[in-house]
Amino acid sequence: MAARGAWRLLGSLWLALLLGRPGAAGAAARSSPHGPAGSAVRTFTPFYFLVEPVDTLSVRGASVILNCSAYCEPSPKIEWKKDGTFLNLVSDDRRQLLPDGSLLINSVLHSKHNKPDEGYYQCVATVESLGTIVSRTAKLTVAGLPRFASQPESTSVYRGNSVILNCEVNADLVPFVRWEQDRQPLFLDDRAIILPTGALIISNATDKDGGLYRCVMESGGSPKYSDEAELKVLPDPDVPLSLMFLRQPSSRTKVTGQTAVFPCVTAGFPTPVTRWTKNEEEFVREGSERFLLLAGGTLQISDITEDDAGTYACIVDNGNETIEAQADLTVQAPPEFLKQPANIYAHESMDIVFECEVTGKPTPTVKWVKNGDMVIPSDYFKIVKEHNLQVLGLVKSDEGFYQCIAENDVGNAQAGAQLIILEHAPATTGPLPSAPRDVVASLVSTRFIKLTWRTPASDPYGDNLTYTVFYTKEGINRERVENTSRPGEMQVTIQNLMPETVYVFRVVAQNKHGPGESSVPLKVATQPEVQLPGPAPNIRAYANSPTSVTVTWDTPLSGNGEIQNYKLYYMEKGKDNEQDVDVGGHSYTINGLKKYTEYSFRVVAYNKHGPGVSTQDVAVQTLPDVPSAAPQNLSLEVRNSKSIMIHWQPPPAGTHNGQITGYKIRYRKASRKSDVTESIGGTQLFQLVEGLERGTEYSFRVAALTSNGTGPATDWISAETFESDLDETRVPEVPSSLHVRPLVTSIVVSWTPPENQNIVVRGYAIGYGIGSPHAQTIKVDYKQRYYTIENLDPSSHYVITLKAFNNVGEGIPLYESAVTRPHTVPDPSPMMPPVGVQASILSHDTIRITWADNSLPKNQKITDARYYTVRWKTNIPANTKYKMANTTTLSYLVTGLKPNTLYEFSVMVTKGRRSSTWSMTAHGTTFELVPTSPPKDVTVVSKEGKPRTIIVNWQPPSEANGKITGYIIYYSTDVNAEIHDWVIEPVVGNRLTHQIQELTLDTPYYFKIQARNSKGMGPMSEAVQFRTPKAESSDKMPNDQALGSTGKGSRPLDIGPDYKPPMSGSNSPHGSPTSPLDSNMLLVIIVSVGVITIVIVVIVAVFCTRRTTSHQKKKRAACKSVNGSHKYKGNSKDVKPPDLWIHHERLELKPIDKSPDPNPIMTDTPIPRNSQDITPVDNSMDSNIHQRRNSYRGHESEDSMSTLAGRRGMRPKMMMPFDAQPPQPVISAHPIHSLDNPHHHFHSGSLASPTRSYLHHQVNPWPTGTSMSHSDRANSTESVRNTPSTDTMPASSSQTCCTDHQDPESATASYLANSQEEETGPSLPTAHVRPSHPLKSFAVPAVPPPGSTYDPALPSTPLLSQQASGHPVHSVKTASIGTLGRTRPPMPVIVPSAPDVPETTRMLEDSESNYEPDELTKEMAHLEGLMKDLNAITTA
Repeated sequence: MAARGAWRLLGSLWLALLLGRPGAAGAAARSSPHGPAGSAVRTFTPFYFLVEPVDTLSVRGASVILNCSAYCEPSPKIEWKKDGTFLNLVSDDRRQLLPDGSLLINSVLHSKHNKPDEGYYQCVATVESLGTIVSRTAKLTVAGLPRFASQPESTSVYRGNSVILNCEVNADLVPFVRWEQDRQPLFLDDRAIILPTGALIISNATDKDGGLYRCVMESGGSPKYSDEAELKVLPDPDVPLSLMFLRQPSSRTKVTGQTAVFPCVTAGFPTPVTRWTKNEEEFVREGSERFLLLAGGTLQISDITEDDAGTYACIVDNGNETIEAQADLTVQAPPEFLKQPANIYAHESMDIVFECEVTGKPTPTVKWVKNGDMVIPSDYFKIVKEHNLQVLGLVKSDEGFYQCIAENDVGNAQAGAQLIILEHAPATTGPLPSAPRDVVASLVSTRFIKLTWRTPASDPYGDNLTYTVFYTKEGINRERVENTSRPGEMQVTIQNLMPETVYVFRVVAQNKHGPGESSVPLKVATQPEVQLPGPAPNIRAYANSPTSVTVTWDTPLSGNGEIQNYKLYYMEKGKDNEQDVDVGGHSYTINGLKKYTEYSFRVVAYNKHGPGVSTQDVAVQTLPDVPSAAPQNLSLEVRNSKSIMIHWQPPPAGTHNGQITGYKIRYRKASRKSDVTESIGGTQLFQLVEGLERGTEYSFRVAALTSNGTGPATDWISAETFESDLDETRVPEVPSSLHVRPLVTSIVVSWTPPENQNIVVRGYAIGYGIGSPHAQTIKVDYKQRYYTIENLDPSSHYVITLKAFNNVGEGIPLYESAVTRPHTVPDPSPMMPPVGVQASILSHDTIRITWADNSLPKNQKITDARYYTVRWKTNIPANTKYKMANTTTLSYLVTGLKPNTLYEFSVMVTKGRRSSTWSMTAHGTTFELVPTSPPKDVTVVSKEGKPRTIIVNWQPPSEANGKITGYIIYYSTDVNAEIHDWVIEPVVGNRLTHQIQELTLDTPYYFKIQARNSKGMGPMSEAVQFRTPKAESSDKMPNDQALGSTGKGSRPLDIGPDYKPPMSGSNSPHGSPTSPLDSNMLLVIIVSVGVITIVIVVIVAVFCTRRTTSHQKKKRAACKSVNGSHKYKGNSKDVKPPDLWIHHERLELKPIDKSPDPNPIMTDTPIPRNSQDITPVDNSMDSNIHQRRNSYRGHESEDSMSTLAGRRGMRPKMMMPFDAQPPQPVISAHPIHSLDNPHHHFHSGSLASPTRSYLHHQVNPWPTGTSMSHSDRANSTESVRNTPSTDTMPASSSQTCCTDHQDPESATASYLANSQEEETGPSLPTAHVRPSHPLKSFAVPAVPPPGSTYDPALPSTPLLSQQASGHPVHSVKTASIGTLGRTRPPMPVIVPSAPDVPETTRMLEDSESNYEPDELTKEMAHLEGLMKDLNAITTA
């Protein structure tokens, strides 16, 4: 055993010599670095910072170097952190790492919203395989933009006096400020200094100091100059001037080592002298370089220490009077280490403590860092004794550098130490002990376990063996170690365990050769604590100071489990609000208590089960202190020419802070403030001060005393002794005069004293009231000669009385009356109204109003409390009131407006009581919005004499939200049908009535109307029911004959001169019973009967000449529809006519589906129509040339009309987009009959009449392909003509070609083959057909996306020309085109440009036959009569 001790001692001494540092021996002694001779020893590696970064101030655009240098062998790698994050300096072109480790920042960036370089920087040094250390953090501050908070102003100064020229800038920029006199640099000397605010003080002014002054700020870039101010030096005044402060000292907080400047600049004549006191005591400045008196009496304290803290007062005296001012200096200190951590050697499983003591003001906080990473407290890393770091159960990974970092508000510091984990010394030659046997837990408690074992088998006696117990919590790899107290002892008690926790124990025996084998691990669980702790014994409380008490106690004897914490309860005596605080240890100091107050304390221990038993209360009183308040109600009473009586009241209760032992009275002559006389009296609340001089003013103040010292004193109050001893055996006489001067809410009362000056006057009593002077009374000092009575009512009659009084009583009163003036508010001068008011429309309900204010500076920055009022209104209706809103910015967002409404806006500005007039108005019309209400007052009536024709009337929507561009009438016989199954009738927007013809008799119809504007469709009106009459009137036949409504036979049609033969022949698609065979038979019968006239022959000749050519017949032979068929009635080959729906984005008409059955079974419809129910339409180019009757002529003459002829079985779907263009008339669509049937030829011109509606076209973004040849195009070109009355191109609804039974591939090929021919012309949308129910008509599907692409693989036909891509297309109801007997694909239509007049004339002359309107009308009527006769013959 002795040998082992010797080895340890020798090892410790050897390590101390090796390391050559005082702390090494201690560290080695605590943890021996080696075993017996021959073990290798690792040494501590010096690793520390030579230079650390410091706080730096920079300016924008400058370069900054943050210094950092670290020492170690090998050389460390230096990195930098900014605000806790590593900087990537490799890719940074502004920041770079210098060779010594310093950080260079080129061209510092700084703006109001972007401050990338400002922040906290930290240098990080790393040595691989050794560790990492971090430097202190340094703050980089970038001075703000150079701005002057205040500018110098012209002033004057008397010769010999002091003056201040202001030039206040940001504190960061003061080092960059200098002054110029007459634009030359000003030399600073003992008469001229610059204050920390940037202001200039010039003392002892001379004539040379006069001139123009300005301050200059040079913070990089061009200098910034302030305004110039003229300083005039005046000669000495002829009369004394009272002292006044130009700049008083203000309280400062400084850090040790800094400099504090207290200005105390005064003006007066004679020239004053300034002296300073500290804590009301003179302090010696002579011989001290740290205390300097600068220009104007300014005090400068350099290299501040904590002892410099206190209250500094400057006392200024010029022989006539004295003034003083004071300020406090608070000194803070950055953290400083009293004890730094020391390097430590240790073995695994040991416990160590790094010690660290710091001081500073405010008290620093301490955190620990290991290898540059923050140490987070845990069960094994604990902060003990406030600042020390304890590491329990060391493991190899704990090795490294530990740093104690202390920081407070004014700085931070770091100190570090190295921890080396030593390997156990290798065993010397000799046998090692085997594992101890039979390790058991002989005693298990909640917080400790006692282990016992037997000696190893290798050493049955084991007298010289020592044992080491290693233990850890289950699942934790950190082992802690406990050694036996003496050799041969085979038991150990492990303390400070956690209850209900499983621990793993193993025991190792050690002999002189080294440690042997370990025993098998033993798992033991501590017992749970289920009982509450008992009371904490030995509770004691003692007062530390007037505001703090320390309470201590011991651990409860019956802990019954781990004490988690304690609650300390305390309460002021006599109160019932007990407070508590959580405490982790066995003592606690409570601060912030009331001074000299008794408190009671008690402690309760807590474990996991809850609070234990409380201790008994202990009471203690805080220590006394000086009073914290001054005495109250100090008053003076002049007794005679040599004495003044002083009265006062004690300080407020709770501020005595001890027993009041007396009062200190201090008084002085008012003119000699430096000569203070002091007297201390007892606890009485008055004192008579005698031995004063006659006719002299004295100032008095009183302070309370306790055993701890003097409290704060009252303010100085003054009284003047009498010139002579006066009589006070009688009351004063009446004052010699009384004058009153009424104002609006106050009356100024002035008076002169009684004529008899030998009677003592203590003061004057002023009484006043409305009509009576006894309402209120005010007493004033005897020296006072005037008083202002405030808070009176305007225009009121007041009676005022004045009496002199003394201790005997009040004298005779003097009366006066006065009437206060009326309340008049002078109109402030108006402000300039805002200018440049603009209204920017943002949406249908929002307009932004902006303006400028000429009364603001050029940058239009608002720095005062002005605000703006925005008002707006609309003139519809005319009596609309203005709405208003206030804002403090130069713009306002007006919301909640009505769509498509013109508003007027104006703005005014208000600042305080001043306002401007309203500005000039700005106008803005909100954007349109889709109608939000349906058309109203919808009525349906039958047309007189035409029971199958009804007239729909309505009124525009009440909320149109824009100009109505059109209406859509929906009608159906089934009110519950889907909306896309209703028949629709478009109507132009300027019409409020519409006719619908050819309805079924005695049938209920339901009507709805929908309005639209440029933004879209509005809601539908409620359904209106109307039942058509049961029987037709007798006068209907002529009309029906004219309209061909009988459904039988053919009739001639009004055909314009622009007609060309059709491209292909086909039968009627509308179920007409007249087949081609019937037509031939009809012609034979007509000829045979001989009733046809020469006019009929001419008409037939015209029709014959327009029969399809042989080329077209060949093409028609190959024509077969690939788009399905439709259910139709009246022909042996029932066909479905094409059903169209329209993309309103591109007016592309697509097939909805394809029927697999080309001839489905016919379905009937409740609205019976046939192919002859077609209203003839004029296709002439100019209505002045050809005045033809047609159903659309009603748009300009009578009720608009349309028919449902051919709508049976159709289901066109229609989407109607709108733009903000002027409203376009709407095309009412009809089904188009086959082009080889003369009944349908008129449709080729149905869009050309100036009385018709037109589409607004747009250019399609995809090329148009068609399967028509040039010759076909030439023919189809003439099928539609533009009218000169409009600038928009009408779209043709006729189709002029088709391909028989073309499959999609061939259709695609045909399409592509012609796309090259068409690519330079206007692109056209396509139409496809689909089957549908006979009653289904145009519906409105959802808007397709604008980016919809055109698929050329589909068989397609351009139907409508499009013009400008930027404008949506007005919807048009486009007819389906079908045939009888066969199906046919869509046919292309080319819309030509309008020909000029000569061409039109030539085209009219080239027509094969022209008829005057009267002739055709007569012939048609005659032909229809023949048809009627023929029908009768055929029926018979």
